[in-house]
Amino acid sequence: MAIRTRITELLGIERPIVQGGMQSVGYAELASAVSNAGGLGTLTALTQPSPAALSAEIERCRAMTSKPFAVNITVLPAILSPDYKGYAQAVIDAGVKIVETAGTQEVRELWEMLKPHGVTILHKCTAVRHALSAERHGCDIISIDGFECAGHPGEDDIPGLILIPAAADKVKIPMLASGGFADGRGLVAALALGAEGINMGTRFCATREAPIHANVKAKYIENDERGTNLIFRKFHNTARVGKSEVSDKVVEISARPDATFEDIRPLVAGAVGRELLQSGDLSKGIFWASMAQGLIHDLPSCRELLDRIMAEAEAIIGQRLAGMLG
Repeated sequence: MAIRTRITELLGIERPIVQGGMQSVGYAELASAVSNAGGLGTLTALTQPSPAALSAEIERCRAMTSKPFAVNITVLPAILSPDYKGYAQAVIDAGVKIVETAGTQEVRELWEMLKPHGVTILHKCTAVRHALSAERHGCDIISIDGFECAGHPGEDDIPGLILIPAAADKVKIPMLASGGFADGRGLVAALALGAEGINMGTRFCATREAPIHANVKAKYIENDERGTNLIFRKFHNTARVGKSEVSDKVVEISARPDATFEDIRPLVAGAVGRELLQSGDLSKGIFWASMAQGLIHDLPSCRELLDRIMAEAEAIIGQRLAGMLG
C-alpha cells in the first residue's frame, strides 16, 4: 500500500515526508539522502556563505540524487541582511523547482521572483492567520508548525493537535504538519488531522547522513520529550532548543529582571552553534531540537527511517484502525 496525497503529487515525491530546512544541517549529504529515500530533501540557503556557494551546493546535491529536492530561504530581521534576492536568483538559475520559505512578510518579494519560473512555494507558518495570509498571497503549500517544534514556534503556544485541524478547517491548499513528528504514528495522526504529509527536522538530525557531530546526535537520543528549553521568550522571539548546560544557562540569565539580549548573545550566537555541530563540544553553544526527542532512540539511515515510517503508517491504517471498524 502506498500513501498518495496532494503533497506527493505536487512535489513529485513517493512518500509524504519532507525534510525541513535547518541552518548548518541542510547540506547536500542529508538532502540527497532524504530525496533518494522517497521524501523531499532540503538544502538550506543561508547555510551557504553566498549565492555562488549555494549554486555550487545545488550542483553537488544534483550529483548525489536524480530526485526532486528543495531549497530553504528563511527571511529574518537582521542589522546586515543576507543577499536574499541573490539566493533566490541562484535557485532560479539552477532550475530548482521547490522552495521552502519562512520568516517575515518580506519573503513575498522572493515569491514574486520565483513564481514566474514555475517554482512551487512551501511556506512555514505558526498560526492559522499567517497560513491564510500566505495562501492569499500565492504560496502553494503551507507547513503548519506546532508549539512542539524546534526553532521558532511563534508566540501563541498552540500545539499541533489543535493547530493542524484548525488550519485544515480553513486552508484550502495542501498542508504539511510540522513540529514533533518522528514516526509512522505521527504521520497517520497528521493525515487524520487534515494534513497531507509531515515535515521533520529533529528526527532527520538523528540519522547517519546528517552532517553533524556524533556527540550531538547522541544528545538527541539521550534527551526525552522534556529535553528542550524555550529561550528568547522575554524578547518576543521564542525559540525551542535542546536542553543542555548552555541552554539552561541561557534560561537562567534571561530570568533576571534586568537581562538584555546582549547578556546571552555569546551563548547563542550562530557561529558558536555551528562550532558545536561540527566539533561536538556541547559547551560551545546551543542546538535546535523539538519535543520529538522523546521518540528518537536510534540513528538509522534516511532510507531505513523512511522505510520504517511508511511501514508503521501503512500497518496502522490497514490493520489497527481497519480492525476497529465494526
